[in-house]
Amino acid sequence: MLIDEYITYIQSELNLAQRTVEAYNADLRQWASFATGGNKREFVADDVTTADLRQWVASLSREGVSARSIKRKASALNSFFRFLMKRHGLERNPAADLQLARPKKYLPSVISPEQTQAVLADEPEADDYMGVRDHLIVDMLYQTGMRASELAGLLDANVDSHGGTLRVIGKRNKERIIPFGSGLSKSIEQYRALRAELPKHCSPCFFLNHLGGSIDYKTVLKTVHNALDGRVNSAKRSPHVLRHSFATDMLNEGADLNSVKELLGHQSLETTQIYTHISLSELKQNYEHAHPRALKKGGHHGS
Repeated sequence: MLIDEYITYIQSELNLAQRTVEAYNADLRQWASFATGGNKREFVADDVTTADLRQWVASLSREGVSARSIKRKASALNSFFRFLMKRHGLERNPAADLQLARPKKYLPSVISPEQTQAVLADEPEADDYMGVRDHLIVDMLYQTGMRASELAGLLDANVDSHGGTLRVIGKRNKERIIPFGSGLSKSIEQYRALRAELPKHCSPCFFLNHLGGSIDYKTVLKTVHNALDGRVNSAKRSPHVLRHSFATDMLNEGADLNSVKELLGHQSLETTQIYTHISLSELKQNYEHAHPRALKKGGHHGS
């Protein structure tokens, strides 16, 4: 089946992240079901028109699918049809002319530096392996801005506590170096000392479970949620909130936008600029709260 061949291609040759592969796979099979009316037969790629794709997009919109999700599905189709042009001689890409509504831009959820520090100040017992590991997961996510998937797959050999650097393999197998401070170095050494006492090591990864095996994305997600739950004002309690907070706090403290882009592993500076909006929003709130001329008529600071 053409979809199977394409999924193998983006997984083996393009080295796309597993979550992206799974999403594209689901999107394309959803489209195939729509195109064939739910039949198990394979749709004929040469017969697909842009009008067909518009009908699908319209049906998704009626079902309440968000503009952001529709954009991802359209991206999957666009990539799929380009693959068919390259490998199977398809004459035109019907997804190339697909016009979509622009997704609404939402400011990412962040945690205030004070709340983050309060979470990290709650340190576990020094000999509690799981407690030390989970605390380090949260601390490392906030201090480096890594993605949860990058942290779960972080290799022990790529963590240099003496030099204060991490070597991360990000999206599209792109490697980047992230520096960190002496405080995190000490936490890493403490964790490694406890990890050495595990019954056995059967994984080259940095973060291990109590049996010596590697951890997965869901473990990171659960660890962060448990650490933040009931302690922060953010509606979301995910690893990405720590990544957003890292970027926002860096910019608020004067870091260069391009440097933050490199630390986050963004391909485009436009992606990183969303954090400047958060910084400006916070700055405006502080100004309106503190400056006497910013108060409404008749307002006052109080005695």
